[in-house]
Amino acid sequence: MFNASRLAGGTNPITRRQCLRACGVALALPFLDGLSAAAALQSPRRMVAINFGLGVLEPNFMPTTAGADFELTKYLELVRDFRRQFTVISGTSHPNVDGGHHAEKSFLTAAPHPGSPSFKNSISMDQVAARQIGLRTRYSSLVLGTGNTGLSWSQGGVEIPPITSPSAVFTRLFLEGNAAEKAAAKRWLHEGRSILDLTAEDARGVERSLGARDRQKLDQYFTAVRETEQRLHKAEEWESKPKPKVAAKIPTDIESLSDVVGRTRLMYDVIHLALQSDSTRIITLNQTVPPGVPPVEGVTQGYHNLTHHGRDPGKIAELTLIEMEQIKAFRDFLAKLHSTGDGAGTLLDQTMVLLGSNLGNASSHSNENLPVLLAGGGFKHGQHLPFNRDKNTPLANLFVTMLQRLGVESDRFASSSGTLTGLEMAAS
Repeated sequence: MFNASRLAGGTNPITRRQCLRACGVALALPFLDGLSAAAALQSPRRMVAINFGLGVLEPNFMPTTAGADFELTKYLELVRDFRRQFTVISGTSHPNVDGGHHAEKSFLTAAPHPGSPSFKNSISMDQVAARQIGLRTRYSSLVLGTGNTGLSWSQGGVEIPPITSPSAVFTRLFLEGNAAEKAAAKRWLHEGRSILDLTAEDARGVERSLGARDRQKLDQYFTAVRETEQRLHKAEEWESKPKPKVAAKIPTDIESLSDVVGRTRLMYDVIHLALQSDSTRIITLNQTVPPGVPPVEGVTQGYHNLTHHGRDPGKIAELTLIEMEQIKAFRDFLAKLHSTGDGAGTLLDQTMVLLGSNLGNASSHSNENLPVLLAGGGFKHGQHLPFNRDKNTPLANLFVTMLQRLGVESDRFASSSGTLTGLEMAAS
């Protein structure tokens, strides 16, 4: 975005207030688009990115043998039915991303030193995809969380607040507002477009008086305005279209933040519905650090406290019980996607499901050697893909591969050095 204070000398200078109002419209709206008949005949590619904010016990998760004959660990045994539909990836991390739990901010951005007081985040991988393919669905993306922090960040490095209520997600996706609410939404959209028109008109009034550097900034601004106008136009189209109908009932939210497994299961349910109805194709879900003792049989201590186990066998045993419930919930989510038809295949065939964590070792707050599993999406799965544990491969390489699979033209993202070696597409 250009600096309004530097655009001097014009007869109609752009005010900071107008710039901020325009930015607010761009950030606040759900980005919408209609489906063409041709697109409806195809099976679109989709992505879900899930972060376990407290990591997982590495011996229970990560295989020690490579390739297609890797042994199933304690946790992977729970997803045995999908062995040929996922790849386990070890030896990856984000270079210069440190700070223990602070690295949650950089899980999908790879922005360095998230614990630093001067930290400035960048756009997250999911929002790169949403900017390019988000106009094809009613919502460009869904940003979800079990707590008040999410994984998604805008082009300007601004956090996109997550929706934490499954019932609110369901309402947004499937319940129609009344006539007054719809009329108000259309007025708001029209006003937003008017603000953008006025701001762009004022900007053109001072364009001739600018130097080369400010002309470049202004060109970037016009590009942002055009993109936002497209989104607002599509939003108006969607306001006139009925929302999809589903047989499912609105979920009952779980109020207890400590029940992270139960809250996550509800989110998986609405994610499945969102993908099945093609309401969006880009979804992130962040499991934040929950307070209290989770309602898992055999667990007597707080989840966060148990991750700082110091190799205490009793704590590790209780932590294992929680993490097994987490993996079971993930397994059931994969099963829903696998059982849902989509074109000639299943929803899992067309949906990349990334499961990982910003912590490689929660007990020591290490952000290296992150646990990563990628399921579905049409890749040649059924393998453990190991990289150097002492000199990790950038996790952003996987992000580049995923973006390309979504049809996003990109050969680099953040700290990437290319695509992820060894992850290939399955034969058609």
